[in-house]
Amino acid sequence: MTEQLKEDLPAVIAEMEKTVAEFPENVIAQHHLGLVYMKSGRIEEAIGCLEKAIELDPQSAESMINLGAIYFGQGELRKAEELNQQAIGVNPKAAQAYANLGLIAQQNNDLDTAIERYEKALAIDATLSTVWMNLTSVLTMKGEDDRALAAAHKGLELDGDSPLAHNNLAVALYFSERYSEARKHMEKARELGYSVDPNFVASLEQKLA
Repeated sequence: MTEQLKEDLPAVIAEMEKTVAEFPENVIAQHHLGLVYMKSGRIEEAIGCLEKAIELDPQSAESMINLGAIYFGQGELRKAEELNQQAIGVNPKAAQAYANLGLIAQQNNDLDTAIERYEKALAIDATLSTVWMNLTSVLTMKGEDDRALAAAHKGLELDGDSPLAHNNLAVALYFSERYSEARKHMEKARELGYSVDPNFVASLEQKLA
C-alpha cells in the first residue's frame, strides 16, 4: 500500500461507510468495505462486513475467500478451511481458495495435501507466482529437488523482483549442487531486503570454499 493510499484510507472508509448505510443490501459495497477495513486493521468490522456480504449473497466466493484469509491470519485454521471449501463449492475454479487450502495444509505440516492443493490452484491459474513459491518450499521440505527447482524457476519467472522467489531458487539450486548460481540468487534476495537464513549462508559458503 502506498503512503498516499494510507493517507486517503480514512476518507475512503468514510465514503464507503456512507454508501453501506444508504444501501445496506448492496453486496459489493459490503464486500469492498470489508476489504478496506482489513487493510486498515479493523478486523472485527471487516469480519462483520464480509459475513454480511455472504449472508446477502451465498454465492459470493470472493467474500468467503477473504473472510477465510482473516481467520487464517488469526490462527483459526478450521474456520479458514471451511470458508475456502465453501468457496470452492460455489466456484470450483476458485484458484485462490485451493491456494489458501494449500497454506492451511502446509501450516498443519500435511505436505502431501499442500502439494496437491497448490498444484490444483496452478492447474486453474498458472500465473499465481506466490503459489509457485509456496510449492517450491514444500517440495524442498519433501526432498523433491528436481520438482522444487522447476517450481522455483517458474516463481521467479513470474515475479522477478520478489526476494522470496530469489531465496527459494537459491535454496533449490543449493540442493541441486549448483552452488555458484545459488550464491547469485542468495545475494539478490539480500539486495531486495530478504533476511536470508544465516545457517544457509554458512553452509553455502562452505560448499564454495
